[in-house]
Amino acid sequence: MKLVRYGARGAEKPGLVDAEGQVRDLSAHVGDISGATLGDAELARLAAIDPATLPVVQVDRYGPCVGAIGKFLCIGLNYSDHAAETGATVPTEPVIFTKATSAITGPNDHVEIPKGSTKTDWEVELGIVIGKEARYVEEADALDHIAGYCVINDVSERAFQLERQGTWDKGKGCDTFGPIGPWLVTRDEVADPTALAMWLEVNGHRYQDGSTATMVYKPAFLVSYVSQFMSLQPGDVISTGTPPGVGMGQKPPVFLKAGDVMELGIEGLGQQRQTVTAYRA
Repeated sequence: MKLVRYGARGAEKPGLVDAEGQVRDLSAHVGDISGATLGDAELARLAAIDPATLPVVQVDRYGPCVGAIGKFLCIGLNYSDHAAETGATVPTEPVIFTKATSAITGPNDHVEIPKGSTKTDWEVELGIVIGKEARYVEEADALDHIAGYCVINDVSERAFQLERQGTWDKGKGCDTFGPIGPWLVTRDEVADPTALAMWLEVNGHRYQDGSTATMVYKPAFLVSYVSQFMSLQPGDVISTGTPPGVGMGQKPPVFLKAGDVMELGIEGLGQQRQTVTAYRA
């Protein structure tokens, strides 16, 4: 299934995308697409519904494809070719950092350059959505804890991230820096999450044109690894890293400015489009 949340910010309704690409309203069957919805039994119940029996809706806005996210975790330097472009080496263990949940926004909402920013950047990433609690999970069992996958733009302010004497979180959690969606694609529809084409363009120029095939630490390993340090709860999201082509890797570097338009997508998981705006008090 392709599950969506649509409607005004803070009042999103649940839906699914049918075989013809139409959004169907799920409100009569579930309150939201969130942690309580994402277990195997509940997903099987929704999958058994005939989409033709659901009302077709016209979508003016997609919200984040998961509601009430408890933890928004990210993996740094997880693509060998991206690590090389930044001059870094692939870490011997995954780098974990967080994005504030206040950064979460819809896939086509504006991205705001934060106050004082000089180096706002882009990163197309594969998102993992947790469907079942994971605590000290073995890698062989980890995929059973994944509800599905989605597109994430891990927007980053590089000066805040790397030059402000602190953890990466400073440059990762700014408001609007976490567009998620448009779809949560359940794991049964993603045959191999490590073989998906992914891309990102700014103003029509393709900067990122990669594949999850160059991901160093794969989804099953990441879920297992993170679960050794904290329990993962249904509805938690892990953003798994980016391929090469980010702005700071260009020669000379290129950073976002007001009026720029980012378009990005991952094979089978949908596309996003964000207009960049200036900070407004």
